[in-house]
Amino acid sequence: MATKINEADFVAAWVDLGSASKVAKRLGITERAVHDRAARLRAKGYELTCADPRSPNRGATPAAKRPVAAVEPATQVADPEVKALRAQLAAMKGNELDAEYVKRKIIGLSRAPVEPPDWLVRRGFDGKVLGVPTLFASDWHWAEVVDPQQINGVNEYNLAIAHRRARRMIEKTVMLLRDCFAGAKYPGIVFALGGDMVSGDIHDELAVSNEVDIMPCVIDLIGVLAWCIRALADEFGQVFVPCVSGNHGRNTVKIRAKGRNHTSFDWLAYCMLAREFANDPRVHFLIPDGPDAYYRVYGTRYLLTHGDQFRGGDGMIGALGPIIRGDHKKRSRAGQVDMAYDVLLLGHWHQLIQLQRLIVNGSLKGYDEYAYSNNFGFERARQALWITHPEHGITFSMAVNVDDDSERGGGAASEWVSLQKAA
Repeated sequence: MATKINEADFVAAWVDLGSASKVAKRLGITERAVHDRAARLRAKGYELTCADPRSPNRGATPAAKRPVAAVEPATQVADPEVKALRAQLAAMKGNELDAEYVKRKIIGLSRAPVEPPDWLVRRGFDGKVLGVPTLFASDWHWAEVVDPQQINGVNEYNLAIAHRRARRMIEKTVMLLRDCFAGAKYPGIVFALGGDMVSGDIHDELAVSNEVDIMPCVIDLIGVLAWCIRALADEFGQVFVPCVSGNHGRNTVKIRAKGRNHTSFDWLAYCMLAREFANDPRVHFLIPDGPDAYYRVYGTRYLLTHGDQFRGGDGMIGALGPIIRGDHKKRSRAGQVDMAYDVLLLGHWHQLIQLQRLIVNGSLKGYDEYAYSNNFGFERARQALWITHPEHGITFSMAVNVDDDSERGGGAASEWVSLQKAA
């Protein structure tokens, strides 16, 4: 059993030697333990210095004979509870490999600004500015394969189709915002990433049927998302990218509440994208450490989350039951901590629902074997698009359909309106 080292002996060794490696050797502990112990003592107010750090001071006086001033706190803290809290905080900072450390030290991102970019909240506009559009991208399930023969031919999905649909999503977004609103101006665009961007290996059937393994999948996804962001920046000038992780991209058996993002390939892809655009002043990222992202567009407050925390539903009300219950709970919690929001954004459910207070996204993947075998209603592969006006909030809501009629086995109607003919 290791011998317990009291504060006086530790401080005496530090003052005597002034080197973590030498202190560790004298006391028989690791250098990491020396640094942790020193951090806790500094948090209590001790000044851990050495008169001559270059000298080992082998003939040093024992700690008991050392002047008391050498180990007295530098600043007197009257409240013992404050001292204890400071010590705990220092220990946490020394031992915790948190999301901030990973983003700043390992991935190499600079500290993100707390405030959103100015163009996102500035109200000055002329009559041709419709507001700020938001393209909501989620549930791409990159590398998943959907076999049309297993779902009566209503959909097909693989990496080649995913690439075409991602490009079609950008092209149709530009067409809807430019051609359908001729002459409209936009200060920029929000490109919200709502999680489940990769298929992942969370189920045995996915691990076997995915087109490629997770690492090549993530690399391919990052390249496609980078192209999407760059294309939006070229078209609209400014891009704001809020990001949250989903449940499919994790590398654990169950989704975690603590350190959720550290086990998510979605989060890894977002961080790598942020580094890719670190020197592009047109692009701004919001990558929270938790499951929710809060931001404002003009006066409209948004909360972006993936939606896997909402569970339940039945054959009659479907997904609306758990979603509305979850929204009610989130609004209650957010209001209690002064983080109220106006509109909840979530993916996960693979069906497009666009309301004033709630927007649920569709998916890039579209209808699959799981939905077919559980008799869920058919849903096209599509993503949500809407415009937030400075005064009126959400005005125009649109669906960006990323499949086409040839994929669905149908044809475009030739008449602009028609009536059902009697048999």
